[in-house]
Amino acid sequence: MRISTRGDYACRALLSLSLHRDQVGPTSVRDIAERTALPQPYLEQILLALKGAGLVRSKRGVGGGYVLAREPEDIMLSDIVSAVDGPITVGDFGAPHQDGACDHEGQCVLLEIWNQAGTHMREHLDGYSLAGIAAIAQGQAPWPQLHRH
Repeated sequence: MRISTRGDYACRALLSLSLHRDQVGPTSVRDIAERTALPQPYLEQILLALKGAGLVRSKRGVGGGYVLAREPEDIMLSDIVSAVDGPITVGDFGAPHQDGACDHEGQCVLLEIWNQAGTHMREHLDGYSLAGIAAIAQGQAPWPQLHRH
């Protein structure tokens, strides 16, 4: 599983909106692009996808731009990534046979491991809200730690 450039840019754009929530009115794509150093044309496409997923709202015209459609506490990284990249999986390998019917040298065991890896990735990204990430970025919460089993 790779987080695509689109997924990364989408998270960075929404984090920027979250970090600047105290500003009045929508934030222009140009301002988001300048703050995040992301390319504006690509960012416009990504914001349209995020709007379609209900994560941002837009206002047209003078003073227009984007605002978060939900509270930052209610937007998880998994929501953002899946909005622009599709379902979070390691790959599209299908479901394993669990009844002993696997006739390809045990590949079904590997299929189950890949499926579980995708589940771990989803659950990991489900653990981070925009609000939580903003707090870390502002030095108000500890840096993420890898929890080993």
